[in-house]
Amino acid sequence: MNICKNDIFTRPAWVVFFALTAAVAWGWAYPLIKLGFDEFAITANMTGSKMLFAGIRFAFSGVIVLLIAFAAKRNFRVRNVQAWLYVLLFALLNTTLHYAFFYIGLSHSAGARAAILNSLGVFLLVILACLFFKSDKLTFSKIAGCVVGFVGLLTLNIGGGDSGGFTLMGDGMIILNAICSAAAGLMTRGLGSRVDVFVGTGYSLALGGLLLVVLGCAMGATLPQITVAGVVLLFLLVCISSLGFTIYNKLLTCNPVGRVAIFNSLIPVVGALTSCLCLDEPFYWKYLFAALLAMAGIYIINKRRA
Repeated sequence: MNICKNDIFTRPAWVVFFALTAAVAWGWAYPLIKLGFDEFAITANMTGSKMLFAGIRFAFSGVIVLLIAFAAKRNFRVRNVQAWLYVLLFALLNTTLHYAFFYIGLSHSAGARAAILNSLGVFLLVILACLFFKSDKLTFSKIAGCVVGFVGLLTLNIGGGDSGGFTLMGDGMIILNAICSAAAGLMTRGLGSRVDVFVGTGYSLALGGLLLVVLGCAMGATLPQITVAGVVLLFLLVCISSLGFTIYNKLLTCNPVGRVAIFNSLIPVVGALTSCLCLDEPFYWKYLFAALLAMAGIYIINKRRA
């Protein structure tokens, strides 16, 4: 693509570095969100407050990205009205609906479990890319990789009790979040052809965040308490979003989907481990088994491209 010619985001060593940075940052978001809920006294049944919390996070993330883009003298021009509608749809999928489902699901599921289940979005993105992009072909290795990955996800439901049966408000919401994530991943290339990808990322985060704030307020949202620790956690989440989405969207714009997606296999591993460490959640060996199968599946899918 012309917009990426000789770009640092196409150089193999930098692709690895940037993709690893985004994956590790997003993995840490799982425990930080749950810790943030505790600090702001947001309980599992306070759906509106979760939307407000998420909206504040992403609105500020979008503003930060736009300010950095302005300082870097990026082009803020959006081609036309149709392009603005595309940006709005991208914001709805990539931020508003994506994280509405995510925040609801995470509060009804163990952080480690949610982190692994969310890797479903990686497999969906790889398969859908084969349908929409000529550069991504559906091969036996991709089919085999998806089978291995899905087996890993199914192992989450081995056993009963607290260790994991399927729940609609927990696992169901995380799955819907993964679907939105995959759809937004497909739209990222289109975003880069309509507006500077950094600016488009800022717009989508800011607009999507504002919509979440409006949604939360319409549901009677409140933040029951505000603590210094809570503000610090929220600030860390803002930084994770600003960094992660800016890097990841640029990588998807400039590289084959599979080459970037393989690194997302680290997200459930980092999320599961940090959740068990930071939240004192019980560790189940099936978490590690599921994570390893998910990583193996993504590797099989991408081994000929990596």
